[in-house]
Amino acid sequence: MVNAKRKVMVSLLALLLLLPAAAFAAEPFVTTEWLEANLSKVTVLDVRKVEEYNEGHIPGSINVFYGVWGIKKGVLLNELPSDDDLKDILSAAGIEPTTHVVVVSKAETMPFRTDATRVAWTLRYAGVENVSVLSGGIEKWIADKKPLSKEAVKPKAKPYRGKFNKQFFANKAQVTGALGKAVIVDVRPPEFYKGEKKLDFVPATGRIKGAVNLPPALLYNADGTFKTKAEIEAAAKPVVGTDLDKEIIVYCDTGKVCTNWWLALHDLLGYRNVKVYDGSSMEWLADPAAPKEP
Repeated sequence: MVNAKRKVMVSLLALLLLLPAAAFAAEPFVTTEWLEANLSKVTVLDVRKVEEYNEGHIPGSINVFYGVWGIKKGVLLNELPSDDDLKDILSAAGIEPTTHVVVVSKAETMPFRTDATRVAWTLRYAGVENVSVLSGGIEKWIADKKPLSKEAVKPKAKPYRGKFNKQFFANKAQVTGALGKAVIVDVRPPEFYKGEKKLDFVPATGRIKGAVNLPPALLYNADGTFKTKAEIEAAAKPVVGTDLDKEIIVYCDTGKVCTNWWLALHDLLGYRNVKVYDGSSMEWLADPAAPKEP
């Protein structure tokens, strides 16, 4: 009886020790109201062009253009920089693993919206634990009549020493090995998933064999803000299932757009084993031997 009580106490103590980290984990999508109230506690990372940043930005925000975070490798677009290059970028930006970063981009189109989610995923990959995206982007901030600044902020550089989360990334060989085992999620619009359309830079129509479809439009309201957690969960569960430990690999055309669903599945809904296939359709559909449909 004494031993049983001791085991219960040890379990409760272990749970209490875990509570602070869980209680203060960053929400992946934050509102303009939340950001205004917490400006002094976070680093706001504006990934728009420097000319747009100079015209007016959220006070205190720093500017590191999107093109630094998603680069061209060979013919592939929006690929991860090397780990060493990412460390240099983060060091120059003064971002540490414990920094809570809120990423801001424009939200008028899907490519601009996913500039922010791609950078957020890259930060999470590099080991920054608390990362959020401003829901609705800079347009929502302006529409809500929040303050703007034209004073450029130079970050204080410091060496970045984060531990990279390699499990957030999948290459082509890993996707091939996961066929028939993992849930492969194509986040492109249905006409692209069905093989009816493709973008000019994608070599062929079609999808990875066995992939399911979870379009990005299911995540957003008309003004570019994110839907509620309940709405996103209702869209995701019928497609990816309810097993939070199941391996899930998301992809799109270049590996950028699919990062919005990575954030939603992993950081919002708690699916623990979600990866981004960085090569995505550009790489997979260029290989005649890669299994595809239809």
